[in-house]
Amino acid sequence: MSNNLLKNFLNNFSIEVTPRAVAKIENLSELIPSDTLVYIAHIEGTPIEEMVKTAKKINEQGYATMPHFPARIIKDKKTLREWISKYQNEANVKSALLLGGGINKPYGEYDSSIQLIESELFDLAGFEKLYIAGHPEGNKDIDPDGSTKNIDQALLWKNEYKNRTDADMAITTQFCFDSKTVINWANDIKNKGIDIPIHIGIAGPAKLQTLLRYSIECGVGASIKILQKRALDLTKLLLPYKPTNILSELAKYKFNNPEFNIEKVHFFPLGGVKQVSKFVQDS
Repeated sequence: MSNNLLKNFLNNFSIEVTPRAVAKIENLSELIPSDTLVYIAHIEGTPIEEMVKTAKKINEQGYATMPHFPARIIKDKKTLREWISKYQNEANVKSALLLGGGINKPYGEYDSSIQLIESELFDLAGFEKLYIAGHPEGNKDIDPDGSTKNIDQALLWKNEYKNRTDADMAITTQFCFDSKTVINWANDIKNKGIDIPIHIGIAGPAKLQTLLRYSIECGVGASIKILQKRALDLTKLLLPYKPTNILSELAKYKFNNPEFNIEKVHFFPLGGVKQVSKFVQDS
């Protein structure tokens, strides 16, 4: 029964890739189902041409593609318009993940995903999906005091925008390692009136050292203690981490609470796309 719950919970998962990772994969269909939504992470310093080339390759292999638009690395409205145009005309992109971006100082006039939405350029271009970032453990860049005040206000604004415009939106979250943290956060924002579906970020199978490094870089909160505790267990130190526990617990909670607002799983393949593929197949 529990295996079936997990398998059902993993149905229609999405995955995030980088241009470098995609360049090493000849055919994505050997690794992921044809209906998988593929996000493309835009790491600071990556030329837009490389991003568009990656999106084109993914699209030509039959996958829906969702590139990141990190506000703080977009200089101005002209640049944003050019990016949208390139993605549309060269790679048939119709979806975007809008986020602030993890750099301290903005390149230009944009600082937040709200400003990207307010530009109206995505509406004018007829984008079908506008997804936004979520932070189950908060974000010290946005709320330095450790609260969720600013994040919650931003989500309420986006929720109002979704209801006012009927936009197709979802919250795609940072990865986390503790199901209780995720459940409490998801229920909390729902209680505050935010009814945007959640695509929960999950770190795919990887070596423990790799996960710890990425977790520190990405600002993962208290749930990193789960990894640190595992690292102290010498019997588990050399074994690859698999997200079985958190996913099984979330799947069980979703089964017992059908109205729970987590809609699907979004994988960060920190140990590689192939490892995610094998994990899903074996689950």
